[in-house]
Amino acid sequence: MSSVIGGQRSAASAARRIVLNALWRLPLVGLLFLLAACQPQQAAPPPPPPQVTVSQPVVREVVEWDEFTGRLEAVESVDVRARVSGYLQAVHFADGEMVKKGALLFVIDPRPYQAELNRAKAALEQAIAQYKRTRKDYARAQQLIKMRAISQEEFDTRASDQRQAEEAVQAARAAVDAARLNVEFTQVRAPISGRISRQYVTVGNLINGGTGDSTLLTRIVTLDPIYAYFQMDERSYLKYTQLWRNGTRPGYRQANVPVSLGLANETAFPHRGHLDFIDNRLDPTTGTMTGRAIFANPDLALMPGLFARLRLPASAPYEALLIPDQAVGTDQTQRFVYVVNDQNTVEYCKVVPGPLIDGLRVIRDGLSPEAWVIVNGVQRARPGFKVEPQRQAIRPEPAPATSETAAAQP
Repeated sequence: MSSVIGGQRSAASAARRIVLNALWRLPLVGLLFLLAACQPQQAAPPPPPPQVTVSQPVVREVVEWDEFTGRLEAVESVDVRARVSGYLQAVHFADGEMVKKGALLFVIDPRPYQAELNRAKAALEQAIAQYKRTRKDYARAQQLIKMRAISQEEFDTRASDQRQAEEAVQAARAAVDAARLNVEFTQVRAPISGRISRQYVTVGNLINGGTGDSTLLTRIVTLDPIYAYFQMDERSYLKYTQLWRNGTRPGYRQANVPVSLGLANETAFPHRGHLDFIDNRLDPTTGTMTGRAIFANPDLALMPGLFARLRLPASAPYEALLIPDQAVGTDQTQRFVYVVNDQNTVEYCKVVPGPLIDGLRVIRDGLSPEAWVIVNGVQRARPGFKVEPQRQAIRPEPAPATSETAAAQP
């Protein structure tokens, strides 16, 4: 019993020594941590200046352009109708083919008109025979009146018969001419050269011709050259007029102003033409004026009714500074660019931008040709801070197929 109690006391005494030993060392550990925290730490190195790409503006001669939308229309468009009535006998063309002026298109049954022509010819022969007889009678009457063998009244009668017979011949000849025309009109021919539409009437149908409600047989349109109609807004018209008055460019009615055209599936403006017509008044309901350009179409790629984009020169050629459009920033109501000076410090530069030409933005004012403009990495630059500039030449986008400069207002 006494041995058990002695063992318990020894264990309690050992535990007390462990606790006291730990409590004695704890302040020392805390002191070590405190001393370590009080040691001076080495400062981290500052970050390097951000890298940006800088370029000098491109200096070159440009022309500003305005863009309009319009529709293509044929220079000539003819509704082919019959001049005489009758049953359609034959069709001599394939739907949609190119036809020449004078080509035979339709044949209307000519038999009724040929019969009328034969009757008119017979009537003419009768009139001629009657005229010959009255002319002989009149010639004899002239001899008899001199010999006083006939009365003056009888002489006047034979003279009147001769004149009536002569007029009858003229009327009969006119009837023959009319009947011959009707026979010719049974053959409907192409009035112009161009592309023909489909046949609207098939063989065997009765055609009504020669009246206001004559039957439409088909339609022919010319394709080369071709018109492009567009609507010009009042502001553009006034701008062009001012340029003409200032002598910057010739007036529309004085010279062939160049016009470029692009179709809906074309990003450039590969078709070249010139301004052909400007209307004489502004439509007060729409505030626009009708304009028309004409284009050569030798390959027949342009078709009437197609949507078209048209460009007209909006300025005379001038030397401009151009930079990538992404280099121009917006600060509330003004535009700016970041330039890098000789100390590689970013500077804020307010600019006045112009139109977009070949993917580059024209800068009208606020920038010098020697300035190094940040064109890539603008978001990493801040005015007054240094950067690491990487110099690079500006590469304009390829010009359109017309070798003219594309334009879009900013």
